[in-house]
Amino acid sequence: MAAAGNDNLKKTPLFALHERLGARMVPFAGYAMPVQFDGIIAEHQHTRESASLFDVSHMGQASIIGPDWQTVAAAMERLNPAALLKLKPGHMRYGFLLNDEGGIIDDLMVTRPPHEDGRLMVVFNASRKEVDAEALKAVLPEGVELFMHEDRALLALQGPKAEAALARHCPEAAELYFMEAMPAEIAGIDVFLSRSGYTGEDGFEISVPAERAEELAELLLNEPEVKPAGLGARDTLRLEAGLCLYGNDIDETTSPVEAALTWAIGKRRREAGDFSGAERILKELEQGPARKRVGFAIQGRAPARAGAEVLSETGEVIGQVTSGGFGPTVGAPIAMGYVQTEYAEKGTPVTLRAGRREMAASVASPTFVKPGYKRRPKGG
Repeated sequence: MAAAGNDNLKKTPLFALHERLGARMVPFAGYAMPVQFDGIIAEHQHTRESASLFDVSHMGQASIIGPDWQTVAAAMERLNPAALLKLKPGHMRYGFLLNDEGGIIDDLMVTRPPHEDGRLMVVFNASRKEVDAEALKAVLPEGVELFMHEDRALLALQGPKAEAALARHCPEAAELYFMEAMPAEIAGIDVFLSRSGYTGEDGFEISVPAERAEELAELLLNEPEVKPAGLGARDTLRLEAGLCLYGNDIDETTSPVEAALTWAIGKRRREAGDFSGAERILKELEQGPARKRVGFAIQGRAPARAGAEVLSETGEVIGQVTSGGFGPTVGAPIAMGYVQTEYAEKGTPVTLRAGRREMAASVASPTFVKPGYKRRPKGG
């Protein structure tokens, strides 16, 4: 089912396949993207129970290439406070690009591919890839270059049965653990495979040449465990998992400390303070931020949406909802947002107000569903 105005939107290499499968297409970050195929709740539940295939080709894929790993990682560390210099080959790290005020330009995934000493791979958010490219080019030293991979698609196979489905065509996929990556071959198609995703479930992201993307997607959709899923289910899945959506839950005014993302700031980086925006971030780490990202457990069945005000028991406005909706796995409405730090303790009663409608709620962890990642055993 095509959306009106698709002619003015960019199309991913899977656009024709989505239309053949009857997807409802919507504009998203300048692209025509499938929001659903069989229904958001059905696709959400199938992902939690089996495996779903998502088209995430609108995301920005890039490589930063230089003479050696130390040079490339050090260049990236100027904007990214993650500890990248000691990142092992074949491993990934979540991080963000920061502006001079400590705000988040974008959050992203950084991968050090095995067997390529001077290359770092990055996946940007779709709405920020041009901004990210400009920010990085401004700080990269001579001899280090950024290359955008416009000729590649990106598929996400997510769910507890993703490994079984993929391993029939790529047995070595089962050898990867969460946040590990490698080049691989799937039915004669050269891909770059990572064990990662944006659903809170086990799964893989597969970078593939654009001209082979539809072939690969159809191959995976022919597996009995796998069904297509759209942006709607991707959003409810990430909300239950407590994962931030750029532009809603984080932006250029938000610091990683406020956003409860301090686990992504390396110990060495905190000690050195040698990254963009360090003054604000180190101060917030020491003294605490004025506000914090939290979850909201909501009473009743009505969901709270982004923009709803958060009120204290005395009726004072103490924060705002940034993402909200019905959590199919939780079986109740859930939300996340920011509150003044003194109200951030779990269990604190609050009221969420949207216009004249008010909902009783309490502060909770933003992670409502335990992640199902396949982590490498300690010492393994």
